[in-house]
Amino acid sequence: MFLYDQYFEQKLQQLRDNGSYRYFLEVNKSAQHFPSFYYTNDEGIQRSAVNWCSNDYLCMSTREEVIAKLGFVTHRSGTASSGTRNISGTTIHHKELERTLANWHGKEAALLFNGAYQANVTTLQTLGRQIPDLIFISDARNHASIIEGIRAAGNEKRIFRHNDPAHLEEILQSLEPGRPRLVVFESVYSISGTIAPVKKILEIAKLYNALTYVDEVHAVGLYGENGAGLFEQEGIQDGIDILNGTLSKAIGVFGGYIAAKSTIIDFIRSYGSGFIFTTSLPPAVCSAANKSIQLIRQNPVWRQDLHRNVNLLRDGLRQNGVVFTHNESHITSVPVGDATRCRQVANDLLHQQGIYLQPINHPTVPKGEECLRIIITASHQLKHINHLAFSLGKILNGKNQDHRTEFPAFASAVGNSATED
Repeated sequence: MFLYDQYFEQKLQQLRDNGSYRYFLEVNKSAQHFPSFYYTNDEGIQRSAVNWCSNDYLCMSTREEVIAKLGFVTHRSGTASSGTRNISGTTIHHKELERTLANWHGKEAALLFNGAYQANVTTLQTLGRQIPDLIFISDARNHASIIEGIRAAGNEKRIFRHNDPAHLEEILQSLEPGRPRLVVFESVYSISGTIAPVKKILEIAKLYNALTYVDEVHAVGLYGENGAGLFEQEGIQDGIDILNGTLSKAIGVFGGYIAAKSTIIDFIRSYGSGFIFTTSLPPAVCSAANKSIQLIRQNPVWRQDLHRNVNLLRDGLRQNGVVFTHNESHITSVPVGDATRCRQVANDLLHQQGIYLQPINHPTVPKGEECLRIIITASHQLKHINHLAFSLGKILNGKNQDHRTEFPAFASAVGNSATED
């Protein structure tokens, strides 16, 4: 007789033993005090910390105009769409947002999903299943949602070395002429922060008559004249066939989407089961996302603030002897290389310095590549940056371990940051 509970517990214990078990910190987010937040420690004491792993890059989730729009439409349209897109779940707010997204990315049409993960899985799976001979050519460092979408399709796939156009061309050259093929990659990779050679990839893909699919979730809102992403910044929006984006990071709301030619959008809309059989986003969420995009387009200074903070952060890390990965994006990763130590460093930062950095362990990264990924926002201040850089240097390099600062309790910390100690 199979002992289910015993099996589950053994598998969980394996994660605990190798340092990969995931602990979820219960964050009491404050729109007024972001990036500071509140949590309750193991002793039941409420404390404050500064968030360094939120993807709310431009802090749009805390902007009064976005919050007000969400509340206004909620009162008018209710809390949910209460239906799939085909059965009463397509509202004026869904269509308005899709038009905004298409225009933003220079495409004919866009299609909303409940998340960028769902958008990746549904689109790639649908293309593979409906084009049986389609072969996927995928970057070796692609996101789990891309991997899952390709796996679910069941088609043949080839993997090209990360950001290696020469290897991509070698694979494309080896394929029989006339066979449909889809090149899948990301513009900004979420852990390493590397940026794909997008122009070269598009050039090679078109040379061999391949469709192209890019995941821009960590670029949307942050790059380009209007914040549409890396492809806008490079002036090649018309060159990508299908673009995947998110409403949940820089836009600060919730959901995902694809943008492409109207024929491709209609094809996924008509054949994609992950779209057809899912209740649509709440109308108020669509309206709030639409408002957020309008504000992002109108306020390039927010993107400038973010990238200025990235430079300040990296200067601070260098001054404190903290090794980090070098790249041209906004993502900064500090390699640790051991899951147990990564967890311990994160715990020390949180409980002793009021700094929240989530350890990135397997399976998010390969074993041996465990790291602390630092996500800075437009709202982080110089005092936050200095405190983080100093604390990381102290803990990682073993300096002054007997003189760690206990972060203040909740009652004395409301509205303050750790750097004010």
